[in-house]
Amino acid sequence: MMSPAILQPPGWPRPRGYSNGMMARGTVIVTGGMIGWDEQGRIAPGFAAQAAQALRNVVAVLAEARVGPAQIIRMNWYVTDMDAYRAAQAELAPAWRETMGKVFPAMAVIGVASLVEPEAMVEIEATAILPE
Repeated sequence: MMSPAILQPPGWPRPRGYSNGMMARGTVIVTGGMIGWDEQGRIAPGFAAQAAQALRNVVAVLAEARVGPAQIIRMNWYVTDMDAYRAAQAELAPAWRETMGKVFPAMAVIGVASLVEPEAMVEIEATAILPE
């Protein structure tokens, strides 16, 4: 049985206690929860900016498996402020198009009390499949 492969974008610091992404049996790829911070650990200001950066981070992890947004089949968004999520829709639409194109995977948006990183307002995880 093949072991899962760890997906680690170059230049990113290695996470402690989790992986940024995994590829299981060469067909299913999952990302860890991506928040709105860049490679230097700077968290973007505001909900829309954090969500846009988190989406870019998801795509960067998937790129390590040579997979793009078109292969994403499911996303879960965890948000600490549902009102901020709703209010950011007009700003999120262009960020989505820029990062995801016209890909619309199955998705859930879940309100949570807090995230591990105190400044994080959104955390996104994705599941993708390798094309046949």
